[in-house]
This record gives sequence, structure tokens and C-alpha cells, in this order.
Amino acid sequence: MTASSNAYEYLDNVGPRDSEEARLAAVRRYRMVDQPVEDAYDRIAFVAGALFETPIATVSLVEQDRVWLAACQGLPGVREVGREPGLCASVIAQDDVYVINNAAVDPRTLDHPLVRGELGLRFYAAAPIRTHDGYRLGTVNVIDSRPRDAGQRQLKALEHLAAIVADELELRLMVIRSAAAEQRMRDTVN
Repeated sequence: MTASSNAYEYLDNVGPRDSEEARLAAVRRYRMVDQPVEDAYDRIAFVAGALFETPIATVSLVEQDRVWLAACQGLPGVREVGREPGLCASVIAQDDVYVINNAAVDPRTLDHPLVRGELGLRFYAAAPIRTHDGYRLGTVNVIDSRPRDAGQRQLKALEHLAAIVADELELRLMVIRSAAAEQRMRDTVN
């Protein structure tokens, strides 16, 4: 369901949670894709990388045919990657933290371009960003080029960071709605 620019984008207006179309509508209502990096998300990616001591950490949003990096530490200039299964695109299919200890031998990621390619991804841990109405929009994730394990406390921290992103997105949505309401009032007065 597509809301017009004049309508409120209420949380319950996007449709059944099991629909990919509804999930994509939920991603788009926050108007983050194709936007500059915002400090809040950049700080969250930094903290995630610091907690895991990984060279790469991102806040991602999974779009229809790509993964948009709303923030990225450790991959300068990279703002999007493909939506191949095994990493971010697989995380949004579940509620739990997703961990790949050694992507070179894990059947879920053997053929992924980030594993087979120049990056040589080996370790990946991600928590899904879940909206308050139940949509999984993307991930907060950490990446390393060497195999490793993650502690339960680290994984719980990753879940909390994903929840903070969800909270930030709700604040963003309130600003979007407020601006739309203000514009409607101006249009009514004029």
C-alpha cells in the first residue's frame, strides 16, 4: 500500500507483516534509503565495531534489490551492496541474532560475493532492526575477514543497538509526520 504525500503514514497502514511488499513499504516510510549518513546511525555502527573489535560494522536497510548502508564503518565510500542471501537479506527472515563464525565453510554463505570476493568476509554477526509494529527492516552488523566467535554478552549488545536504531527510526517518522501535518495546515490556510 502506498500512502500519498498528503496522508499520515500510520504504523498500521502498511499491511500484513508476512508480506514482502508491506515490509518494503515499512522500510520506505522512514525515508532513509539514498540519504546521507546521519550521525546517530554512524555512532551506532562505530559502537558495534568497537564492541566486537571488528574492522567493519554497518547499519543496513534491506531494500527490494539491494542492501542500503545507512551507516558504515570500515568500508569508505560503500553505500550499498547486493541483496544476495546469506547475510543481511537472510537476517531479516528471523527475529534472532544471526552469526556466521567462518563464512568460508558455512553453507549459508559459501557463494556470497562478499565471502568469495576481495573483501574475504569470514565472520558476520547481525541483529535485525525490528520496528514497533513487527517489520524487520535491516540489520546492525559486524564483519571481520578472519573467523571468530562472539560472546553472548556481545550478541545481546548487538540486539540492543538494533533496538536503538528502531527507536531512532520512530523519532525520524515523528518528524516526517509533523512536517507533513505542518505543511497540510499551511496549505489549508493559504
